[in-house]
Amino acid sequence: MSNKSTLAGYEIARQQYADWNVDTECALQQLAELPVSLQCWQADDVRGFESSGAELGGGLAVTGAYPGRARSATELRHDFEFASRLIPGQLRINLHASYAETGQARVNRDELTVEHFAKWIDWAKSHGFGIDFNPTYFAHPWAESGWTLSHADDRIRKFWIDHGVVCRRIAAAMGAAIGSRCINNIWIPDGSKDLPFDRLGPRERLRESLDVILSEQLDEQHLGDAVECKLFGLGSESYVVGSHEFYLGYAAARKTLLCLDSGHFHPTEVISDKLSAVLLWVPELLLHVSRGVRWDSDHVVILSDEVRAIAEEAVRGQFLSRINFGLDFFDASINRVAAWVIGCRALQRALLIALLEPRDVLRECELRGDNTARLMLMEETKMLPYAAVWNEYCRRLDVPVGQAGLEEIRRYESDVLSNRSE
Repeated sequence: MSNKSTLAGYEIARQQYADWNVDTECALQQLAELPVSLQCWQADDVRGFESSGAELGGGLAVTGAYPGRARSATELRHDFEFASRLIPGQLRINLHASYAETGQARVNRDELTVEHFAKWIDWAKSHGFGIDFNPTYFAHPWAESGWTLSHADDRIRKFWIDHGVVCRRIAAAMGAAIGSRCINNIWIPDGSKDLPFDRLGPRERLRESLDVILSEQLDEQHLGDAVECKLFGLGSESYVVGSHEFYLGYAAARKTLLCLDSGHFHPTEVISDKLSAVLLWVPELLLHVSRGVRWDSDHVVILSDEVRAIAEEAVRGQFLSRINFGLDFFDASINRVAAWVIGCRALQRALLIALLEPRDVLRECELRGDNTARLMLMEETKMLPYAAVWNEYCRRLDVPVGQAGLEEIRRYESDVLSNRSE
């Protein structure tokens, strides 16, 4: 699509939205101010760059063997840079602790420091990317049992507590170095494949472990602490210590961020309906937007009804300043870099559609009890030309419009990814 036709289409769309009292320029400005955090683990199938010798584990599984996996931090950063040229707006990179660069030295996870992420920080600063962070409570010999922060063995539990402590320090240092708050998100795989006898004990130990990890006072301008729940995982089908109820209570009591992953609930349960409920009790949310198919299968995000509903709730509730958007999937069945582009652009489109809703008109209908008008107008707005506004957004930020991005991805695959081997 040419720049001329893109601009012409936008001018028509701008007037159509104006007829609904919607300012498209305001929506585009708001979208440009919303960063999305892309998960580093999409590029290398969650392998990381340490040599612990342990399998992925922790209820995590990557399917597919598409060629071109990033084999080093340098390759991963190069892939991210390429993806960023196809994605409009602000981007952050979400790192796991297992992506530390320790050279030839073998550094255990309770001994990591910010120096092991110096190259990541320098790279992010030079490209204008923010960084988010995660302790890695899987793919380690002491996580093979499936228990970490709630482990009954004091020695093993202390190791994982110490890992959590150093990760908070690393995240705070990252935030200070880049000048943008780093969210440090804690997710653990702890749980039981079969029915446990004691459900309370592990949760008491998890609460105590988290309290120790979070006890050190660090600058909140540089660090945000989040805790992430899950319904079940492979090997923890019958019992998960860090359930939604546990972490909602913990986040409300300890004033941390609550992380909601759209793949971490029952297939018929959606997180869009939870936003207005939990934000009454917790200060801030971290969203891991994913796409579960029958289970937490981490499919690439698309412009689905639920992704649109998440964006609508975030905008309608005026929650954008309290929600941090990120992606969390790992699909090795398609081009991994394309997965970033597809997933991020889908989330951004959903946010734009929500920002373009004629909210004042619809809210007025609802307040006066005119449910007939509300339903009819909500249906009519689905036909408004948001695609033309999206295309103009891409044009202004100098990223490919429409299918033009596919050709660039194919060239990158031919020139770069196809030359990689295991």
